[in-house]
Amino acid sequence: MEKKKLFIVTGELSGDKHASLVVENLLQNRNDIEIEAIGGENLKKTGVKLFVDHSKAHMSAMGLTPKILFDHLTLGKRLVDYLTKEYKPDLVLLIDYGGFNLNISKFLKKSGIKVFYYIPPQIWASRKWRIKTVKKNIAKVMTIFPFEADMYKKEGIDVQFVGHPLVSQMPSAANRDEVFDKYGLDKNKKLVSVFPGSRTFELHYLAKTFLDAAKIIKEQYNDVQFVIAQADSLNDKTFKKFIKDTDIKIVKNANYELLSVSDALMLASGTVALEAALYNTPMIISYKGPWFAYLVYRLVRCIDRVCLPNIIMDKDIVPELLMSDSNPHTIADYILKILKDETYRQNMIQDLSQVKAILSKHEAAKEVAQILSVELQQ
Repeated sequence: MEKKKLFIVTGELSGDKHASLVVENLLQNRNDIEIEAIGGENLKKTGVKLFVDHSKAHMSAMGLTPKILFDHLTLGKRLVDYLTKEYKPDLVLLIDYGGFNLNISKFLKKSGIKVFYYIPPQIWASRKWRIKTVKKNIAKVMTIFPFEADMYKKEGIDVQFVGHPLVSQMPSAANRDEVFDKYGLDKNKKLVSVFPGSRTFELHYLAKTFLDAAKIIKEQYNDVQFVIAQADSLNDKTFKKFIKDTDIKIVKNANYELLSVSDALMLASGTVALEAALYNTPMIISYKGPWFAYLVYRLVRCIDRVCLPNIIMDKDIVPELLMSDSNPHTIADYILKILKDETYRQNMIQDLSQVKAILSKHEAAKEVAQILSVELQQ
């Protein structure tokens, strides 16, 4: 019997990881599917044949330079030519990487190739008009947040909430005593971990603000200690350029450990807030940048909230300290409230546990694999 053909398009490491878990689940019960992809090492390890290794194609390069734009256009044309003239898949699965993938979907639709999308573009955050492209070109959407599915349903799009892949990928909470021993921390003091961001842009605007907030907290609360989490994406030279003149311990490659054992967290806005929520760790999130960029964001955004736990619950659980509110005194006040006000702290923990409960009802990779399996039987 002729094998069914699936082609997967990812654009960066995270998408490659998500795709590999889907493939592993899909191939557990099927040996009649041929899979090729644009991906990386994770997909390669599953036995998938790579059309392009995206690490070598520099698909995750930041910015929109003429070279990056040209490279993406060239790759897009090569991909469409290959899929329509040679490989001719029964189904194409797009994963994340919205700018590239939405454009590809237009050409695939015109060629009569069915396209599914897992982890679609964040139309809920900004540029909601992209939903028109999704409706026109994507046969089925698999979302990682329940509120996303509601947005697509309202537009008459075939959609299914499959759960968030982070739930199954994140390690269990670390042992507090072991972590404190490992990094030389005082077990008699509370721990506040500072996550100033994974990009130079975030460090530029938030590092000093967070460090100044830590000083204020120390002045008002003796039984507290701090660590600063250095993101894997930032080298020592870049990090130290912004994190200087401080005696706070810097810890690298330990995000999940710190997120799970801290008493409170100072976070740059982003996915890290969701990771913290899955450990039920109280936090504040902060964002600061050029006012012009923020005003543009206000114009194109679709929802009022920024922090994922707040968006998921449609409730103000985590303090969102943005722009002028992102100042040392305000941040210090909220962290001190988390540390001192047990009722406030427990209420936040209870709300965060509901976020985890909602997302944990599903196992994303397994559900996506089941959807693909059914489609590829038809």
